[in-house]
Amino acid sequence: MAGQLKEVRNRIKSVTSTQQITKAMKMVSAAKLRRAQDAIVQMRPYAKKLQEMLSNIVSNSEGGVGMALASERPVEKVLFIVLTSDRGLCGAFNSNLIKLTKATIAEKYATQHKKGNITIWNIGKKGYEHFVKNKYNADATYKDIFQRLSFENVQKAAQAAMKAFEEKQVDVVEIVYSQFKNAATQKFEVERFLPIPKVEKKEGATKADFIYDPAKELLVAELMPKILNTQLYKAILDSNASEHGARMTAMDKASENANEMLRTLKISYNRARQAAITTELTEIVSGAAALQG
Repeated sequence: MAGQLKEVRNRIKSVTSTQQITKAMKMVSAAKLRRAQDAIVQMRPYAKKLQEMLSNIVSNSEGGVGMALASERPVEKVLFIVLTSDRGLCGAFNSNLIKLTKATIAEKYATQHKKGNITIWNIGKKGYEHFVKNKYNADATYKDIFQRLSFENVQKAAQAAMKAFEEKQVDVVEIVYSQFKNAATQKFEVERFLPIPKVEKKEGATKADFIYDPAKELLVAELMPKILNTQLYKAILDSNASEHGARMTAMDKASENANEMLRTLKISYNRARQAAITTELTEIVSGAAALQG
């Protein structure tokens, strides 16, 4: 009985220590989330409007100079830029992104996958570790971006993707990331990066007649790379905020589960202690009665 009591006491102590860690991690994630949320909320309207503007320009252009990044061709080689986290303990955040990547490959690019023409650029260690373990063609060049998150570092990755597309090393570039909604909600997305998607024209809609100043070729050549850099940076900020929100929610849930476990353990401990006391009292009473007899 004494051994059982000691075991329960040790478990209570262990769960209490774990709960203190989860509460501390929740507070840290909440502080990081506030900064990450402010960054993406300020960035998103600007990036969205730039992306719409670029899609409209591409949709109303008949090819020509500066449209290499919008040219569609038969898809032989595909590049995925998958944004996961560097650390775990954030619920199903990483596993959902990995599942979405695999599902997209199976649904849209199964033929290219069989030929070994799928390349995955991992931003975040967790995704890289998984895809390497499962023998995908994973690239670790940009996996440490979250450790030094800045527009300049993201720009290097975006420019490398644009260069690979222009040189026809890849025919399609897809971004797999988590769009931040709020601390408890993330929306997992696959977004076309290259070629630049065109706006679907509605029936009866008139063609927009833009006036370009300076010349259209100069404007497009200058704007396209900058807008694409911004698009990838926006996705990374989204993913960063989503990660901290997912971790804060997971740690909050873990703290609640620890409370429930502590309540159950304390009930078990009190029952075992009561049984031990009852047994001891019974032995004392029985011994006294035997002596009197």
